[in-house]
Amino acid sequence: MGLTSHSTGTNAIATSLTIQKQSPEDKIIALAGNPNVGKSTIFNGLTGMKQHTGNWPGKTVNNAQGTYTCEGQTCILVDLPGTYSLMPHSAEEEIARNFLCFGKPDAIAVVCDASCLERNLNLVLQTLEISSKVIVCVNLTDEAEKKGIQIQTERLSEKLGVPVIPTVARNRKSLSALTHAIQQMTKQPNLSAYHITYPEPVEEALAALVPVLQRKVEDRMNSRWLGLRLLDFDDSLLEEIRFCLGDSFLNDQEVKESLDQARALLLKAGIDTETFRDLTVSALVKAAEGLCTDVVKMERPVYQFLDWKLDRLLTGRLIGYPAMFLLLAFLLWLTITGANYPSQLLADLLFRFQDFLSAWFQLLHAPAWLHSMLVMGIYRVVAWVVSVMLPPMAVFFPLFTLLEDSGYLPRLAYNLDKPFQCCHACGKQALCMAMGFGCNAAGVTGCRIIDSERERLLAVLTNSFVPCNGRFPTLIALISIFFAGVSGSFQSSLLCALILTLVILLGIGMTFAVTWLLSVTLLRGIPSAFTLELPPYRRPQLGSVIVRSVFDRTLFVLGRAAAVAAPAGLVIWLMANLTVSNASLLQLCASALDPLAGLMGLDGVILIAFILGLPANEIVMPVIFMAYLSQGTLTEPGSFASMKSLLLSHGWTWITAVNTMLFSLFHWPCSTTLLTIYKETKSLRWTILAALLPTAAGILLCILFTGTCRIFF
Repeated sequence: MGLTSHSTGTNAIATSLTIQKQSPEDKIIALAGNPNVGKSTIFNGLTGMKQHTGNWPGKTVNNAQGTYTCEGQTCILVDLPGTYSLMPHSAEEEIARNFLCFGKPDAIAVVCDASCLERNLNLVLQTLEISSKVIVCVNLTDEAEKKGIQIQTERLSEKLGVPVIPTVARNRKSLSALTHAIQQMTKQPNLSAYHITYPEPVEEALAALVPVLQRKVEDRMNSRWLGLRLLDFDDSLLEEIRFCLGDSFLNDQEVKESLDQARALLLKAGIDTETFRDLTVSALVKAAEGLCTDVVKMERPVYQFLDWKLDRLLTGRLIGYPAMFLLLAFLLWLTITGANYPSQLLADLLFRFQDFLSAWFQLLHAPAWLHSMLVMGIYRVVAWVVSVMLPPMAVFFPLFTLLEDSGYLPRLAYNLDKPFQCCHACGKQALCMAMGFGCNAAGVTGCRIIDSERERLLAVLTNSFVPCNGRFPTLIALISIFFAGVSGSFQSSLLCALILTLVILLGIGMTFAVTWLLSVTLLRGIPSAFTLELPPYRRPQLGSVIVRSVFDRTLFVLGRAAAVAAPAGLVIWLMANLTVSNASLLQLCASALDPLAGLMGLDGVILIAFILGLPANEIVMPVIFMAYLSQGTLTEPGSFASMKSLLLSHGWTWITAVNTMLFSLFHWPCSTTLLTIYKETKSLRWTILAALLPTAAGILLCILFTGTCRIFF
């Protein structure tokens, strides 16, 4: 089960549509639906742990597949990307459309939100144009009932001609009716489903085109739907048709003549391409509205008073932005205080294991240099990265997922949409930027949700202007040592969180500035429109939050960081232990960087530490202490008080601390993020630019701040 790893180039289309079965008797079920309708909850409830997650071959779009058994039948459930329409404007919508049309699933379950059924029926009606083997899953019926909404599912089923199943996805028992309906659908022939009637000129054009298409495509796809898309001049569909039906179909003389005839009928009626799209979309909307008028009964207004009050606060002009500021400060405070103790415990555990490794090397009588290189070099760096990086991520990512599940993140994007629009960018970039606080690599991956390639590039190139949790240790240490105090009290931790919030706001401001600069120079263009849904506020599922944040985000990012930290440990050990004229390579490189560092208010040791911290920003401060103490291995800095004493003895002042914080905030992304940028953009040029932009900003700010301080202080 799952997709092959060989699908690239021209084979990407075929393999993206083909799900490998373990048995010929297995049934393939497509799970489609709008975002925020509980589709993932249904998928998890049906498949449990029997899941596989990856990317569609040839696409940077996530897919999830899983298996479940119903009445002795094994079903492969394919969770399609959430989409509002099968008239594609993004890679996600293309994937959903292509799989439904060309993948030939045995059944399609379309999940709808019971509290806003009319909008969701748009996707249902489009899916019915492709296939009649559809089951409509009306989910979140409990929330709809709380809002006074009653849906007559049996009447809706009669009108659509397909099963309509009410569910509450959180209650797995309610899914049994859905699996039974899916099972029955896989055994039935094609049903006579709901048929959308378009305006008369459109129907006349289809009447001239569809019979010819029916003879040519037979049962390989729905000829009426294909005719609509050909009349719509859907360029994204041509490559899929070329692969599925062959060039002979597109070049067939009879098809060309009938298509020209249909277009002539439309032009005669004064219908051009844009008008045709408006007419077809309007017909879908009116059909959905008519269906809902008959089957949906509302006892009171849908918009609950509590939701209205919360939105007045969280998206209001006066309170919306301060609320975001306070929420960010609160999350950072929770991350700082919640990660300190686990980080220390994890460090103690990993460094105790280091002692075990050392004893094992002594038992084997291994050479001292080999022990030093492998244990004190490679292992020690990896241990540092894991102990410093894992606890903050384990706190931050669940908190981020809680905001996502509760419905606040769409409000965040709503608030920041106008500033990003002023930068000629997309409001969805706010979500990618928020993910970057946990990990810039995850933030770059999250840029896939942006439809426009230009705006997606803007988000990718500027994501590193907000600090990831790998930079937090350096920022927190310097804020605590020089500005907030080292007592560890509630007041000092709160002050540290507030100062850190101000630092992050500086990063957000630079994100807006650089986004605007790129949008008026290298990446000029007009901001695209996008659909932004403000879902109802919901109580998050803690179990699902923990699983998703730990497995999908924390461990994924940690694995990448640890993989690049190991070779970094070897490089650091070599530079600290290889000497030239009684000076280590680390000291020589630091001396060479002193002139540039002096202009920036730093020293060469600080700059070389940032360079060596390319694989993982967590090791910047330990490398600084290692160089100052002239040790050949990464050192444990100890308490903040001892750290402050050491830094002051090497000429640090509050100006040095501020410049180090500025450069920590604005410098090249870590190697994990750069690798992710390259994978997402497939371009070395954009990857290099993504590294140069924050670095240039950091150097410039440090020089300006240092020069200003030298004038006034």
